[in-house]
Amino acid sequence: MNNINEEYIEKYIRQVIPESTNFLKSIEKYAKDNHVPIVHPEVAQLIKVLIKIKKPKKILEIGTAIGYSSIVMLDSMGKEGVITTIERRDDMIEIAKENVHKSGYEGRIHILRGEAQEILPQVNDNFDMIFLDAAKSKYMDFFPYCIKNLNAGGLIVSDNVLYKGMIANDELVVRRKKTIVRRMREYLDYICNSSQFDSSIIPIGDGVALTYLNEE
Repeated sequence: MNNINEEYIEKYIRQVIPESTNFLKSIEKYAKDNHVPIVHPEVAQLIKVLIKIKKPKKILEIGTAIGYSSIVMLDSMGKEGVITTIERRDDMIEIAKENVHKSGYEGRIHILRGEAQEILPQVNDNFDMIFLDAAKSKYMDFFPYCIKNLNAGGLIVSDNVLYKGMIANDELVVRRKKTIVRRMREYLDYICNSSQFDSSIIPIGDGVALTYLNEE
């Protein structure tokens, strides 16, 4: 329970959405057994629908972990779809590479090794969609580079933006998480109040923000 939704609502949503394939279930089990955070089932389903609507050919992901969300996204993309994804942890990268290989998506999921703040300035490409799921206190630092590489009319999906409810309720804030809470609030305030974007915050999973880059 993430303090984002009533438990019965979360449970119901997870009951009615389609089950994962056996391969994805195996990754989900590994993540659960090894305490690796992956995208929540209801958020994964939202992303699938957004991809079906948006039909992106190129997606940038910040925060690969074990490759679960990259595979979920590519499953919903067309045959020309490719994903570039950034991960800083070597152990996660090795597992992600193995999962990508098993998925049959080698050559279409490109993993960049390193800290996102160091890698992003070197990325010189245009993307139709960006999935932001890395260090929560650094979303605001990542964002300018995301916008630089996002096509007009593109979409940024930011995960965990309500962070266990702490972003919306001071009574839930844990002392050691105060910096994350402050910086995430700054991020949400920025994306929701800039005329350059249209954003919506959705209270599912751990909180999701959708940010549309307006066309000039």
